[in-house]
Amino acid sequence: MRDGLTQRRGSSATGWWRGTSPGLRLARHSLGLVALAVLLLPFADLAIHTRDPWGELGRMVAGLAWPAWGALESPLSALGLTVAVALWGTLAGVILGFPLALLFARSRLVRAGCAFVRAIHELFWALLFMQVFGLSALTALAALAIPYAGIFAKVYAEILEQTPPAPRDALPPGSGRLARFVYTELPLAWTQLAAYTRYRFECGLRASVLLGFVGLPTLGFHLETAFREGRYHEAGALLWLFYLLIASLPWWGHKRLIPLLLVGGVWLLGPWPSVDGALLWRFVSEDIWPAALLAGDWAGLVEWLARIPALGAAIGNTLLLGLLGTVGALAVALVLWPLASRHFGNRGTRLAGHGVLIFLRSTPELMLAFVFLLLLGPSLLPAWLALALHNGALIAFLVARHADAINPGMPGLPASGRLAYELLPRVYPGLLALLYYRAEVILRETAILGMLGVATLGFYIEEGFDYLMFDVAFFLLLVTAALNIAVDTLSRRLRPREVPLDDPCVR
Repeated sequence: MRDGLTQRRGSSATGWWRGTSPGLRLARHSLGLVALAVLLLPFADLAIHTRDPWGELGRMVAGLAWPAWGALESPLSALGLTVAVALWGTLAGVILGFPLALLFARSRLVRAGCAFVRAIHELFWALLFMQVFGLSALTALAALAIPYAGIFAKVYAEILEQTPPAPRDALPPGSGRLARFVYTELPLAWTQLAAYTRYRFECGLRASVLLGFVGLPTLGFHLETAFREGRYHEAGALLWLFYLLIASLPWWGHKRLIPLLLVGGVWLLGPWPSVDGALLWRFVSEDIWPAALLAGDWAGLVEWLARIPALGAAIGNTLLLGLLGTVGALAVALVLWPLASRHFGNRGTRLAGHGVLIFLRSTPELMLAFVFLLLLGPSLLPAWLALALHNGALIAFLVARHADAINPGMPGLPASGRLAYELLPRVYPGLLALLYYRAEVILRETAILGMLGVATLGFYIEEGFDYLMFDVAFFLLLVTAALNIAVDTLSRRLRPREVPLDDPCVR
């Protein structure tokens, strides 16, 4: 009898871990992810390599608090170019992606091509096109349009698939595919399509700023120069301009003003470069491929692969930083979302919480990592902090908005009880789903952070372009794309199927 009681106690102690309920499944996912990150943490270089990080941080904060507006040179031109690149790049992505969305569900080739182009970050596309088109608007537009086409195709196809089937079934027999699309699917999905396009345009603004880090004269070019030279008061003014640009988007980005912005953008994007067709064909058919592969020399191809530097370490650092960034984003989201929720604090604390979230989610990861790099020196730590803070704030913003729509059933509970017993169990499935949605984005950002000196794949990709080793750089881009596709597939299998958030950002 005693043995039977001991056996039942042991099975009950481990049964909670082996259960199949949604809560236990989420607990296993979360704890497993955190345990894996803790297990691999000793392999990450998180050292601080600067002598006075707090003094440098104080100077940066002083620059942000007292911006030097008079020191800015042609800020309106940089702002205008940033908006023009984002607007025309997004529009080109819509034009390319919408027809692909109609074929997305029926063509495996279209799905594979879209997965490939969206797995490579906009900055890597810019580095690729820069070799042909130089520092021109054509490079910037192509760098946004190609990955955005893949993203729009996927998201538009998902939105169209979710339209109710009843209106389609009500059409007369024999109605063609075009008639079904125009009269039933498009009107029902138009609101969601427009909402996601607006969100993607906001993402395009951030991406347009980041293109300045590779030399294109957008706002990011002036920001990087000011930070790198220690002119923090000027950098503070540029940052405030960027935040004001994002905050005022509902006013200057109104649909009635879009035609005027498009016309003005054409003027700001000029002059357009001349395109040498022979040079372009040579680049895509010869320069980016190993000579041994084109010649069919398989032994030479093996030797070429052996000369690629530290590929295993670069892939390991990329995956490790992606894992740490994902777990860090989970921790940041759990800490920050109550600060912006109506269920906690007062109006002042909620306003401050909203301000922190807007600041962190509006600042691109590369920009945050660049600032932390100046503070802490070259290691994985600046990149980890940037990924965790930006993505955690974005998730916290959406979770707080979801929590605000919940009416607690036990209003007499203290704040800690309301968080633990009512709100967190109801918002956590959506939080975890958002985290898995962001995992692929985090890995894409992890790769580009190598451009700041972090030893990820992006470090060697930029090095390949700098030394005109286009075949090596393109091969590493293919490796990066394969990693992103694999992580995206894994995250889709792991994330909760019932997502209680209906927001275009989750895509």
